[in-house]
Amino acid sequence: MDMWLVVLAMAAALSTAVWYSKAENDVYMLKLLSLILWGATIMVFVDHVMGYLMEGGEFLEMSVEATVLGFVLLVSALVFWEIVLLIKDPKRVLHKSKT
Repeated sequence: MDMWLVVLAMAAALSTAVWYSKAENDVYMLKLLSLILWGATIMVFVDHVMGYLMEGGEFLEMSVEATVLGFVLLVSALVFWEIVLLIKDPKRVLHKSKT
């Protein structure tokens, strides 16, 4: 388990908890953020397990590079979520309706 997997899993768990507490009024599309982060976490976990089984080596890598990669992946997921949020514009901030 790499540090980048830990960072993604923690972010996924935190976003799921926040989404669940506000599920009745999911204005900011936190469900989508949770799905993005859980999807990335599962994908990274499967990839890491397959690499470990095929090549061996260390299963746990705690390095600065692995931590930085985890935060880069997290920022990438957040940027993607924010782009979708801006396109959907759930609070009608960018596309105000004329009344």
